[in-house]
Amino acid sequence: MKKVLFMGTPDYADTILKKLLGHNNIEVVGVFTQPDKPVGRKKLLTPPPVKQTALQHHIPVYQPSRLRDDKAIEDVLGIACDYIVVAAYGQILPRQILDYAPCINLHASILPQYRGASPIQQTLLNGDTKTGVTAMLMEEGLDTGDIIKIETVEVTPDEMVESLFHKLTEIAAELTIDVLENFESYTPVAQDDAQATYCKKITKADGEISFDNAQTIYNKYRAFTPWPAIFTKDGLKLKEIALHDTQTKHQTAGQILSMGKKSIIVSCLQGSLEIFKVQPASKKEMDVLSYCNGKRLSVEDYLS
Repeated sequence: MKKVLFMGTPDYADTILKKLLGHNNIEVVGVFTQPDKPVGRKKLLTPPPVKQTALQHHIPVYQPSRLRDDKAIEDVLGIACDYIVVAAYGQILPRQILDYAPCINLHASILPQYRGASPIQQTLLNGDTKTGVTAMLMEEGLDTGDIIKIETVEVTPDEMVESLFHKLTEIAAELTIDVLENFESYTPVAQDDAQATYCKKITKADGEISFDNAQTIYNKYRAFTPWPAIFTKDGLKLKEIALHDTQTKHQTAGQILSMGKKSIIVSCLQGSLEIFKVQPASKKEMDVLSYCNGKRLSVEDYLS
């Protein structure tokens, strides 16, 4: 029986944890996750998904604000384990913990590409046709550890972040079991730092668009739906869109080129977009024709 200490926080990590809990040869002996956070308009203090699952299975849960604090390190070192599995935990592991047991991280990219906080979104922003999950041995750097194994998956041109997230989560869960079961047979390989790229934490401001390039906007739509969504400078969210044209150059940006029964075509400086649904600031989502009628917009007017 392999004893595993698990560290993770969001749904991605929770799926991996549930996979571990369902395996006959693995015992999860403790869970470290981020502190409960206020969620929603009412700011209700809500436990992370990983905590909820751990408590359901009567597994001890630890939620230090800083894993580098002496008490947190002491807690980790007091738990007998064979491996530490880390998935989207949200904190850097200090050297004392890294030296305590093999620390295996599941990162949702083909490392060394997209080290950092938002690899799935970055894959879509860049229009990549392939991505994957990397199992690696952790070290003190950010996603810089030796690679144990990589599993890849194709990315379709219209793939949205939620579906890609689901695919990669399932791959990560299977890969975790594989690596734990066959750890001794793998030979970790150092990453090529010269090939490394990085991605930052997504903020709400990243969703703003200006009708410059249709392909870029569509990739943002794929990466940022449902959050932070894509929106114009005046706060109009584009809730449902399609890529209409990528080649045609226009002298104007954001101009309505045509209106159909369920959608409108809007110009970008490069290409054009088909828009089906929008959401004005502080209002409910609506079909774009209702929005245009309310604003008395027609062909050659500007959407925003």
